Amino acid sequence: MTQQDLQSRKAGHIALVGAGPGARDLLTLRALERIQSADVLLYDRLVDPAIMELASPRAERIYVGKEVGRCAWPQGRIDRLIVAKARLGLRVVRLKSGDPSIFGRACEEIAAARAAGIEVEIVPGITAASAAAASICHPLTERGETDTFAVTTGTCRPGDANPDRARLAHPGTSMAFYMAVERAAVVRDDLIGAGAPAECPVEIVASVSTPQERHVSTTLGALAETIAAEGIRNPAILFVRYPKSLARAIRGISAVA
Repeated sequence: MTQQDLQSRKAGHIALVGAGPGARDLLTLRALERIQSADVLLYDRLVDPAIMELASPRAERIYVGKEVGRCAWPQGRIDRLIVAKARLGLRVVRLKSGDPSIFGRACEEIAAARAAGIEVEIVPGITAASAAAASICHPLTERGETDTFAVTTGTCRPGDANPDRARLAHPGTSMAFYMAVERAAVVRDDLIGAGAPAECPVEIVASVSTPQERHVSTTLGALAETIAAEGIRNPAILFVRYPKSLARAIRGISAVA
C-alpha cells in the first residue's frame, strides 16, 4: 500500500474477530470478509494456520501469542500495537480463537481503541463450548434435565479469588469450564463441596475441531484422576452436567436409606 493510499484513507479500523475453535469452515462469513480485507493481522497460537492463509498475501502478519506462565506479548503491548497500526489508517484484525467476548480480553482492546478515538468492532465467532458440544453430538441443554447453561473458567487472573462455584452446583445445570485442566481437582472439590454429586457426568473435549481432537467421558468424582491418566492438556473444555434425574435418584436413595 502506497503512502498516498494511506493518506487518502480515513482513520483506521480495528476488528476483534472470532476465529472459531480451529477448523476454518466454522468461520462466519463476516469474519472471512474482515480477514480477507485486513492490512494487518495479529494472531495467537490457537488460531489455525489454515485461517491465516485466507488473508491477502500483502497483509502484515504479527504473532502475539500468550501461554500460561509465559507472556512475551503482555496485553498492554498488544493494545499499543493495534492502536499504532490503526493510526496509520490500516484495517487491523485482531484474530482471537473462539469468540472474542468469551475469555478473550476484548475489554482491554476495546478500551484502548476508544481512548485513541479509533473505530472498533467485535465479530463474533463460534466458541469452543458450542463446537465441542456439536462435535460429540451432545446438546448444551436438555429439556427436563438441564435448563441452565453456565460458561465459566478454571483459571482466574493472578490474585483474584476463584469463581463462586456454589452457584453452579444445582440440579438442572450444565457447565462448560474453560482453562480448567490444571485446576480440575479444585473445580471438583468446589462443586462437590457445594452439593453436586460425585456421579455427575463429565465430558472432556480437547483440541476441539482440530485433527488432534480427543473426547473422554468420566464423572465429577473421577475428573482429576481421569485427566492425569489420559494425559489431557489444554486447550480443552470440561462439560459438567448435574441433571435433574440424578438429583431425584439420589434423593430417592436417601429416602430409602
